[in-house]
Amino acid sequence: MSPTALVELGAGIDLTALALTDHDTVAGVADAARAAAGKRVRFIPGVELSARADGGTLHICGLFIDAGHPAIAAFLEDVNRLRVARNARLIARLAELGMPVSREEVVEASGGEIVGRPHFAAVLIRKGYAASMSEVFGKILGRGGVAHVFKERREPAECIAAIRAAGGVPILAHPDQTNRKGAALDDLVGELARLGLAGIETHCASYTSQMTQDYTRLAKRHGLVRSGGSDFHGAAKPDIRLGRGFGSLRVPDSLLAPLEEAAARIRAEG
Repeated sequence: MSPTALVELGAGIDLTALALTDHDTVAGVADAARAAAGKRVRFIPGVELSARADGGTLHICGLFIDAGHPAIAAFLEDVNRLRVARNARLIARLAELGMPVSREEVVEASGGEIVGRPHFAAVLIRKGYAASMSEVFGKILGRGGVAHVFKERREPAECIAAIRAAGGVPILAHPDQTNRKGAALDDLVGELARLGLAGIETHCASYTSQMTQDYTRLAKRHGLVRSGGSDFHGAAKPDIRLGRGFGSLRVPDSLLAPLEEAAARIRAEG
C-alpha cells in the first residue's frame, strides 16, 4: 500500500494518530506527511530498524524522527547496503533450489522501493512455488525455511543512537519476538535503556492481554514510555486491520502525549 493510501485509510477509520515505520527506509515519510496535511489524523514520521540479537529478533522503532536528518540517512544507506548483499545471496539460494527469481522481478514487486522478503514472497507465489504468504515464510523464506538467509544487522546501540540523533524516540517493538521472557527480558530491556532506549511497544495486534500487562509493568520499572500499533503490513499480513489488529486491538490515545514529550526531551538534548 502506498504511503498516501495508508494515510487515507487511517483517516477514513478515524484514527487519532498514525505512524509510518517502514523497515530500513524513510522513503515514504514525505508522501505520507503531505497526505495527512489538513486531515484530523496525526501523522508520526518513523522507521523500524533491525538490530543484532542472539536467539531472536530485535526490532527498534523510531517515532517522531526527522526523516531528512543526515545521521539517519547515513545509517540507512549502510543498512541497505547490507540488505542488497543479503538479497543477492537469497537470489542465488533460490536458484540452487530450483525456484529462480530475478532481481528485476523483486524490484518490480517492490514498486521500485526497498526490496524485502515480502517482495520475494510475492514473486514466489506468482510463479507457483507457494500458495500463500504463510507457506512462503513457513517453508521457504522464514527462519528454518529452506532458503532462509541471514541478513547482517547493526548493533542495538547503533540503531538507538541513529534514531536519537534524528530526534526520534527509540522504542522496543514487539518484545515477544526477542524470544526472552521474565528475568531475561527484564535484563535485555535494562541494557537497552542504558543505551538510550526510550520506550516499549505495550500494545500490538499479536499480544494477549497478559502480554500488554507484562510489558506495561516492564516499561514502568525501567522508566520508559509506552507505544502501540497494529503492525499493519497490508497484503503481507492480510488478517491484520489498520488500527484494529485482528479486531480487538485498542491503543489508548493517552499514550500519545508522553511519546510527544519524550521526543521533545530528546530533541532538546541535541
